[in-house]
Amino acid sequence: MSAPSSVKKTETEALRRAPHEKPPFTIGDLKKAIPAHCFEKSLVTSFRYLIQDLIMAYALYYAATNYIDQYLPSPVNYLAWAAYIAVQGCVLTGAWVVGHECDHDAFSNYGWVNDLVGLIVHSSLLVPYFSWKISHRRHHANTQSLENDEVYVPRFRSNIRNYYKILNNPPGRVIVWVITLLIGFPIYLMFNVSGHKYERWTSHYDPHSPLYTERERKQIIVSDVAILAVIYGLYRLVLLKGFAWVFFVYGGPLLVVNGWFTLITILNHTHPSVPYYDSSEWDWLRGALCTVDRDYGILNKVFHNVCNAHVCHHIFSMIPHYHGLEATEAMKPVLGDYYQYDGTPILKAMYREMKECIYVEKDEGETKGVYWYRKEL
Repeated sequence: MSAPSSVKKTETEALRRAPHEKPPFTIGDLKKAIPAHCFEKSLVTSFRYLIQDLIMAYALYYAATNYIDQYLPSPVNYLAWAAYIAVQGCVLTGAWVVGHECDHDAFSNYGWVNDLVGLIVHSSLLVPYFSWKISHRRHHANTQSLENDEVYVPRFRSNIRNYYKILNNPPGRVIVWVITLLIGFPIYLMFNVSGHKYERWTSHYDPHSPLYTERERKQIIVSDVAILAVIYGLYRLVLLKGFAWVFFVYGGPLLVVNGWFTLITILNHTHPSVPYYDSSEWDWLRGALCTVDRDYGILNKVFHNVCNAHVCHHIFSMIPHYHGLEATEAMKPVLGDYYQYDGTPILKAMYREMKECIYVEKDEGETKGVYWYRKEL
């Protein structure tokens, strides 16, 4: 299916503030606009996409390990390995997205299948499945809430640290992006960096973290055991093949996966046109509407349209990715100006959002709990 036939906006139009009042439609109105089959989950179709990704990943692995060093002289072989890492990272990001479907029970109608597949796929990419599933669902339940959103919580001007002022220039913004894409997701999982602030130390790997309830703690232990099993397998592989081989084949692509995932989630939730709400104004539907569909070109298909059907995903997270575009098109007439899409080239959008979206505050004289991004320091 082709990408959504969004009306092309000028950059000025894309940056025009989104409506922040209560929408004139309900979640029921949106659901009625979407064809019923979009809510249907096919175990066969979901596995087809996952197997397709895994076959592509294996084909790349086979070609790289059997041909690059054997047939290419140095330093050309290193260029080939770099290409492999980039392409394999994109393919595995697609597999990551299918695993993410399991978080929302969108993979199938069978909860145990969703959890088993999600645990295997996410753990293989060093993501603690149940830990992530729980915190990610909390993010979906509190999107754009200043008090309760789980991740990418914006700063207030009073919280801006001095190093932000030092890095608020073109070279500094590039440095921040490089660091964010390389280690942003792992340090969020380990130390809750950029996450909701709790009264004590918080980690996705800690069964007693305030992220989780008492009855969820056993699931966190299962996630941790699965991650440890993968790490042990990698350790044994390093002993057998060497660190360099493991990095080129697995570690490099994993860095790319983490980078893409971090970039996708930041750009889908960070935009000068969308507001944040405090508890006096926030409601679930308005929060879910404050996401932005983006265009990654050919990678939209590789990433199973998680980028360009993200608005739909936040409103109806149980819709499988292979119905996301159709559901998006069906909702757009009802959403009207509440639908946010920005086709700005990704590199340009990255630089712009790093420059324009530093902290949030109310407009001068505003009495309602609506906050907008600011760039002045």
